[in-house]
Amino acid sequence: MTTSSSKPKRPVPPGGSGSTRGPASYSRFIPREELGAFAAWSPDTLNAELEPGPAAASPAAAAADKAAGQAQLAAARQAGYQDGYRDGLVALDSFKQSYAAQMSGQLGPLLQSFDTQLQALEQQMAQAVAQAAVQLARRVVRAEIAARPEQVVAVAEQAIQAVLQSAQHIRVLVHPDDHALVADGAAEALQARGARLVAQPGIARGGCLVESDLGQIDARIESRWRQAAAVLGSELPWDEGGSDAAGA
Repeated sequence: MTTSSSKPKRPVPPGGSGSTRGPASYSRFIPREELGAFAAWSPDTLNAELEPGPAAASPAAAAADKAAGQAQLAAARQAGYQDGYRDGLVALDSFKQSYAAQMSGQLGPLLQSFDTQLQALEQQMAQAVAQAAVQLARRVVRAEIAARPEQVVAVAEQAIQAVLQSAQHIRVLVHPDDHALVADGAAEALQARGARLVAQPGIARGGCLVESDLGQIDARIESRWRQAAAVLGSELPWDEGGSDAAGA
């Protein structure tokens, strides 16, 4: 019996070449015209396809976003204007206070000095007015004495009456030009007190000096004038500027 060592042959697929090189592979060349839109594939392509892309904004939404942005910009401008205006007012108030303090520091001593000088000037003016009034009064008195010398009679009578009743050795000193006037006009007062009338060149006209054992009564014109001038705050003497009488 004849033994065949050959293995049974596998069926050859249709169109095969009858080759025994393993399983047959299917291959076909695809023309470029059939590829259409083609892109190389990569691992990131799958992720990109899975993530949703941004949706295209509609015109209404874009207009709304633009209006909202403009409103925010206007609000920011208004807030900035208000903040700047408020800061400006604060800075202006601070400047006013600083300027006022500076001016007060500068004007304070100046005003105080001016007030001191003004007070001194007022005092000087008051003294000048009082001095002028006293000088005028002295002229008037001298003119009155020259025009009405008989007034010395009343002065002598008042001085005699002022002497104490217990006084003795009474003398009435008058200017020589007034001696006759007093002797005639005050004769009763002299006789009542037993007083002696004496002409004294050192006594100015218009006044008299009464002496006694108890003291004296000074009714001289210069003494009475000194008292009257003191009331006006003046120390202008009666004898100074004797030309006033001639001017009056």
